[in-house]
Amino acid sequence: MPELSVDRLRELVDAGRVDTVLVALTDMQGRLQGKRCGARYFLEEVLSHGTEACDYLMAVDVEMNPVDGYASSSWDRGYGDFLLQPDLDTLRPVPWHEGTAMVQADVLTLDGAPVAPSPRQVLRRQLDRLAEHGMTAHVGTELEFILFDDTYEDAQRMGYRHLTPSNLYNVDYSLLGTGRVEPVLRDIRNHMTGAGLYVESVKGECNPGQHEIAFRYAEALTTCDNHAVYKTGAKEIAAKHGRSLTFMAKVNEREGNSCHIHMSLRADGEVIGDDVFRAFLAGQLACLREFTAFYAPNINSYKRFAAGSFAPTAVAWGTDNRTCALRVVGHGAARRVENRVPGGDVNPYLAVAAMVAAGLHGIENGLEPEAEFTGNAYTSDKPRVPTTLREAADVLRESATARAAFGDDVVDHYLNAARVELAAFEAAVTDWELARGFERL
Repeated sequence: MPELSVDRLRELVDAGRVDTVLVALTDMQGRLQGKRCGARYFLEEVLSHGTEACDYLMAVDVEMNPVDGYASSSWDRGYGDFLLQPDLDTLRPVPWHEGTAMVQADVLTLDGAPVAPSPRQVLRRQLDRLAEHGMTAHVGTELEFILFDDTYEDAQRMGYRHLTPSNLYNVDYSLLGTGRVEPVLRDIRNHMTGAGLYVESVKGECNPGQHEIAFRYAEALTTCDNHAVYKTGAKEIAAKHGRSLTFMAKVNEREGNSCHIHMSLRADGEVIGDDVFRAFLAGQLACLREFTAFYAPNINSYKRFAAGSFAPTAVAWGTDNRTCALRVVGHGAARRVENRVPGGDVNPYLAVAAMVAAGLHGIENGLEPEAEFTGNAYTSDKPRVPTTLREAADVLRESATARAAFGDDVVDHYLNAARVELAAFEAAVTDWELARGFERL
């Protein structure tokens, strides 16, 4: 990322070029939350002491409603504060907002201990475990979104129905299709470059209005930090153009928004050997069903998993085989595992942490992968990816591997998040029910 040292930030503030610093955490849903701080206040106070935020931020649903069942934060505990401690390695400009910089924060208790269920801390814990083996993880996340000509406000007023996608047909790899919306795509690419992300390319996708902007891989924590900045920034930039975009996993009955996660390991800066790679891959296979709740965290996530949709249904691995949940691609230093389960709604910190934990399970236990699958995994007899959040939560609940890797506090925290989402969905009356039952029943 472009260097934005504290000294350089002071110069920009003194020159009147930066007046605001965003202090951001990533919440359970993968969103940036936090405060806009006056730049001088940030330099004089937050830089050395951090800043406080209500600990309910790790205990709310997607609508920001406080919900029960969390051990770390509740009405009984008084909804106190936790500390946002800036990680100065993430200090960056935010070029789509005038005079603004951003820093991402670790979430700590007021005594300075990590808040274990905080997504950034969940990932840090797994990366520390990996470091004990002398290894680092390099990650790339491939996010798809659908762009609409409607504003976010209009979309809400329309009940998110009858929106106009910015392309009206399949523009997969179409230069004409991306050219039609290039002003928005270019703005996103260039602003992300200004914020320190390394843009590789943009391409159209299958669903009308669907596109993917690809960024260069980096070390795991950096990629996840960049991912969170990109999702927020892309929405804000689209809004400036009078449009909206969504990373929702499945907006309609056509192709969903994926977030394929590519991961490779390095040992002392060198690519890992075949034996370690095979054990790493075997761990992914062994843990995939148990960890699916971290890859697919929402009710809607599971609507992607349909045969012939390029979203996986079978727990299998293959070399450059897009019908499998795990696809091995690349050669030499570029060899990596692509996890095709996550959708655009995934929290990258939790998903990457799960992949690291799964790989360590394979490495520490000397697992060997089954033979690679060739052919169409959709029609195979391989074990199935969980098809509902309830199934994924049930499997996670009983997973000794997950509890050993993440701790009971983290597993139970995210099981409660699943319970909250399931309860909210089951209490809702959907458009599908109204259409089928209002007159006909």
